[in-house]
Amino acid sequence: MTSADHTDAHEWDAVPAPLSSRLLAEAIGSAFLVIAVIGSGITAETLSPGDVGLQLLENAAATAGALVALIIMFATVSGAHFNPAVTLVDRLLGGRSTREAGLYVVVQVAGGCIGALVTNAMYADQTGRGLVFISGRDRTSAAELFSEAIATLGLILVIHGAIRYGKPYVVGVAVGVWIGGAYFFTSSTSFANPMISLARTLSDTFAGIAPSSAVVYVVVELFGALVAFAIIPVLFRTGAPPLSAEPDVERGDGGHER
Repeated sequence: MTSADHTDAHEWDAVPAPLSSRLLAEAIGSAFLVIAVIGSGITAETLSPGDVGLQLLENAAATAGALVALIIMFATVSGAHFNPAVTLVDRLLGGRSTREAGLYVVVQVAGGCIGALVTNAMYADQTGRGLVFISGRDRTSAAELFSEAIATLGLILVIHGAIRYGKPYVVGVAVGVWIGGAYFFTSSTSFANPMISLARTLSDTFAGIAPSSAVVYVVVELFGALVAFAIIPVLFRTGAPPLSAEPDVERGDGGHER
């Protein structure tokens, strides 16, 4: 991939942010995404007791809206992954080094878990619980696990299709619409994100998932991401780059390497 190709595909790639800024953006974005998911779930249960369909709609709308805003806000800084599956595919496509991808995953998971704790604190009056209360909600049916693989596969393809427009808001809207819709057309309600699966174990509320279920979810989500990785070069042959926020030039901070 040449620098010219990268410029055509990403109008926001003018100046790469320092690695520290990218990691901070991933941590903050992941935290706010988890806050949106868990917090809106608790609010939905409070405002619409007994109506699961309406609760899910409220949860989906808040999550989709937060995703759009967060991606637009941080696309120019870190690429706005907030998802280890997205980072894995980006690494496999040569978008960033193994070191940087590993650091992304660490801060994503850490940020997501902090987001769960912050949400629990904000809603302590509604839940009557403390900072941590592990979810006991089992989600390991075969249909749900298959659903998670499909949801993740679809999400990765949506991202790599939308990113070819080179505009952060296109990716943000596409991802937000996909996830908001997938809440309703997948039996698992489309976690599609290993970070989300792990962070949601820390809140036994509407959006929670038992730790044993989360581990299996992570496995099938990564499987879905690997299937997407195999499809992307065949499906998108225009030569557009992976999901990165840095120009494809040699750097000494752990980014692209030649």
